[in-house]
Amino acid sequence: MRILAYKPGHDGHVAVVEDGRLAYSVEAEKDSGPRYAPASPELILHGLSLLDGPPDVVAESGWMRSFRPMADPIGAGYFGLGPDTIVSRPQRYMGRDAHYFSSSHERSHLIGSYAMSPFEQGRPVYALVWEGVLGHFYRIGADLTIECLGTPMSGPGHKYGFVYGLADPTYPADARKMRREDAGKLMALAGLGTAGPMNGAERALAERLFDWDARKAPHSKADFRDDPFFNIGLDNPAFHDFARRFQEAMFERFCGFARTVVNEKLPLLVSGGCGLNCDWNSAWTECGLFEDVFVQPCANDSGSAIGTAADAQFHLIGNAKLDWSVYAGEEFIIDEADLSGFARQERDDAAVVEMLANGAVLAWVQGRYEIGPRALGNRSLIAAPFTSETHARLNAIKKREGFRPIAPILMDEEHDRLFDNHGPSPHMLYFQRVRTGALAAVTHVDGSARSQTVTRQENPPMHALLAAFKQRTGYGVLCNTSLNFNGKGFINRLSDLADYARQTGLDGFVVGDTLYRRT
Repeated sequence: MRILAYKPGHDGHVAVVEDGRLAYSVEAEKDSGPRYAPASPELILHGLSLLDGPPDVVAESGWMRSFRPMADPIGAGYFGLGPDTIVSRPQRYMGRDAHYFSSSHERSHLIGSYAMSPFEQGRPVYALVWEGVLGHFYRIGADLTIECLGTPMSGPGHKYGFVYGLADPTYPADARKMRREDAGKLMALAGLGTAGPMNGAERALAERLFDWDARKAPHSKADFRDDPFFNIGLDNPAFHDFARRFQEAMFERFCGFARTVVNEKLPLLVSGGCGLNCDWNSAWTECGLFEDVFVQPCANDSGSAIGTAADAQFHLIGNAKLDWSVYAGEEFIIDEADLSGFARQERDDAAVVEMLANGAVLAWVQGRYEIGPRALGNRSLIAAPFTSETHARLNAIKKREGFRPIAPILMDEEHDRLFDNHGPSPHMLYFQRVRTGALAAVTHVDGSARSQTVTRQENPPMHALLAAFKQRTGYGVLCNTSLNFNGKGFINRLSDLADYARQTGLDGFVVGDTLYRRT
């Protein structure tokens, strides 16, 4: 069975599933498209070009044309769990009989995480979807019947991101919606704060946000002019403390609810944009309620089309599982590029390592790009992890705020030696405590790091580079941050990469087996 699925709205993408295998997931923002871009007709036509033949199924991930109030559904719409919410009918495509399928956005999160999880079909699980609108716990039974166990809070993602904009004087009070990038920035600022009980002002703001029904109307910053945190400034220590305590209070609201409904020792599936918060993911693994925890690398809406494709497959043939790799994007495009200022030579890991050990910052490009928002060693900026100066340079290259952390990528064999951890972290979705003071560039101010572990089987080129770096320096760890223009998705063509290297002052870049060294 050949399935083409697409997700309308932000984080738009096309997924191709063939005989139970995720063949491609191509996102609108990748190849230097705008971050969070919607699926365009051009992208959907491009998805068709990736098929080996006409599709047997075209699957549309449910969405809405109007938000708050939410109205005018696209496909099966945003909400819905049962088979009565599924749209499935015969339809002709490209001159042959085929099938149209759509299920809700809510189901795309649930079935997507179930399909990609390591648990066999028929294993009951708990599931959590927490994102900009949804904030629900579920139980998925052996026959994939989904039961909603309750709603600790609506719209946790929007409430979380709103807090950053509330404190930011550059964010207009009359802005009509929150900035999607603000949630990730608040996660970084929370690491600068002090844990502890909330004071009166903090508690009043948190409770006001927690009680807001995110499905009915968006919050306006202007409504909070009388709040002490309104435009308080992102550098204010009082706001850092609130960011941390707000983050902890939101988790406790969800975890406290889970304690009241979880009565079986089952695995937990986590999806929705809040599944990209590494603090919360680590806390779920440590809470003791669940047998295991799985968070997919595209927990946000960049996994929705994958989930709808898996749902179509389950609906039509009964198979709810996918064979997948995180490197299911497209190959790097070698187009005509201005390479002046860079000398080309065959890649030699020893030469690359020597450059890195001497302070170079390089782009590293291998194979197909990663699905989801995080660079996992195929579209990465890399550097030695030892100095705070490297941290500052990487953030300057990225045009990011100085408080934003840089993640480490490391050989799996180094994880126990250098980090307190709770197992492998191949998709950079958990925080670990750093055991050594040697890794200043990748250690956040609170002593944590968002590490990615790499095995020889998962990513042979990166593992080999890390092994060579360990032989040279004693540490099989590098800085790893995504290779992209500010506000864009991953760079995926040589002409863009060469321009980026010139604009940002990179010392060179590696594409496959070729090293381009700045002359």
